[in-house]
Amino acid sequence: MSEEILINVTPRETRVAVVENGMLQELHIERGWRRGVVGNIYKGKVQRVMPGMQAAFVDIGLERAAFLHANDVVRPPQATGEGDHLFPAPAPTLPVAELLRDGQDIIVQVVKDPIGSKGARLTTQISIPSRYLVLLPQSRAVGVSARIEDDAERMRLKTLVSELAAATGGHGYIVRTNAEGQSAEALAEDIAYLQRAWALIEHTTTEARVGARVYEDLTLPMRAVRDLMRRDVDKVKVDSRDTYEKLCQFAAQYLPAPGPAEQARLVDRIECYTGNRPIFDLYGVEDEIQRALNKDVPLKSGGYLVIDQTEAMTTVDVNTGSFLGQRNLEETVYRTNLEAAQAVARQLRLRNLGGIIIIDFIDMVDPEHRRQVLRTLEKSLSRDHAKTTVYDFSPLGLVEMTRKRTVESLQRQLGETCSACGGRGIVKTIETVTYEIFREIVRAVRQFEAERLLVIASPRVVSMITDEESAAVVELEEFLGKTIRFQADEQYLQEQFDVVLL
Repeated sequence: MSEEILINVTPRETRVAVVENGMLQELHIERGWRRGVVGNIYKGKVQRVMPGMQAAFVDIGLERAAFLHANDVVRPPQATGEGDHLFPAPAPTLPVAELLRDGQDIIVQVVKDPIGSKGARLTTQISIPSRYLVLLPQSRAVGVSARIEDDAERMRLKTLVSELAAATGGHGYIVRTNAEGQSAEALAEDIAYLQRAWALIEHTTTEARVGARVYEDLTLPMRAVRDLMRRDVDKVKVDSRDTYEKLCQFAAQYLPAPGPAEQARLVDRIECYTGNRPIFDLYGVEDEIQRALNKDVPLKSGGYLVIDQTEAMTTVDVNTGSFLGQRNLEETVYRTNLEAAQAVARQLRLRNLGGIIIIDFIDMVDPEHRRQVLRTLEKSLSRDHAKTTVYDFSPLGLVEMTRKRTVESLQRQLGETCSACGGRGIVKTIETVTYEIFREIVRAVRQFEAERLLVIASPRVVSMITDEESAAVVELEEFLGKTIRFQADEQYLQEQFDVVLL
C-alpha cells in the first residue's frame, strides 16, 4: 500500500492530508487563531462541584468552563512537599465531593476540545505522548497497544520498557503501535525526552497562575510526523521551506532510529514541494474536501450513501441507486453493502465523525452476507487512528457503532449553521411565507393604529404575492380598510419579512 502525507502551510492555516493509494483518507486542520487544545495541560481552579452530576466545572482560562467528571479524577496523595497536592495518584472512583472542592487548584489535561456549546473535557490522569511511548507520570504500570498483535513482540517491548522505566524514575508508560520492532536505544531516547518534559511541567506548575497553560502539544506538522509517519509512509511532502527544515530537524532529533542509515532514511522521506501547482490540487485533495461536505457519497457501482450528522448521532443510509447487478436482488444488495462498508469507514476518517453512528445497510436475507459485510466494515476500520467499536446487526437490520471524538468534525470545522434555514436543512416555501405575511398584517392592524402598511420581503415572495395572490391582497385591503404596499429587498432571505405601519 502506498501512503503519503501532504502538508499545506499558509500564514493562517495548516492542513495535513493522509493519502493512501491516491485516495484522501484523513484531513487535519489547524488555524492560527483557533488551535485545538487537546493534550494541553493547565493549572486550573475548580469553579463549582456538582454532586448530582458527579462532576465539576473547572476554570482553565478558556472561554467556557471545562468539564471534569468524577471518573476522570484520581485521589490526591498525602502532600510531602510544596505543590505535591497538585499531582494526584491513581485511586478508585469516589463521590466527586470527596475528590474536589470549590476553589481548589488542580492540574488537568484536555482530552476533548470544546465542541458546539460544550466546554472542554478534562482529566487529572496526565499523559504525555512521544514517538513510541506515552508517559503516565502518576502510574507505575506498563501497557502495550492492542494493535501490536504478535505476543513475542508485546512481551519484548513490555519487558524492555519496564526495565528502562525502573532505571529512570519508575513512571508508567503505554507502548504505542509505532514502537513495534524498535530497539532499546530508540525507546531509551524517548523515555529521556519524556522525563525532561515532565520535569519541566512540574517546575512550571509551582509558579504558574490559575488558568495558565503549563504544557502545549506540538504544532500540527510536528504531530503529523510524530503520530502518522509509520513504516509504510513513503513520503511526507510539505510546501513550506521553513516548515520543511523544522520537520527535518525534528525527525533527526525526535524520531530515534536503530542506526545512522535508518535515521537518514527517515529524514530522506521528508520532501519540500516546490511545484507551481498547489500541492492539494495536484493530488485532488481540494476536490475531495468539497465532496466531503456533501450529504451524498456516490459509490463506484452506482449506489450511494447519505450521511446525516446531528447533535445526538450520525446516520448513514445505504442505497443501491442505479446499480442493478447481474444475478439477483440478494446478490446486488450484498455487493452494494460490501462496497458501502469500505466507503463508510473511509468517510468516518475523512469527515472525522465521532460519537454514536448508525448505519442502515440494505436489508440482507442471507446471514453469511451479513457477517461478511460486518467483517468488511471492521477490517476497513482497522487503519483508523480513532478508537472504534462495532456491534452486530440489530433486529431492525441496523449496525450501531461508536468512534471516539476528540475534535470537531470536518463539517463543523469548515462550515457554520445556515442563516437561511437555521440548520434545519430546509426553508419554508414561498406560499407558507406569503400566508404568514397575511396573518401578520391582520395581527398588526388589530394591535396598532395605521392608515397604510408597507411589507418588505424577498423578491421571490413579493413576486408571488403581487402576481398569483393579488386577488387575496385586494380582499385583505377591503376587509381591513387599509392600503397595503409591497417592497422587494435583495437583502431579505426567503423566510424574512417586515410589516411596517405608516
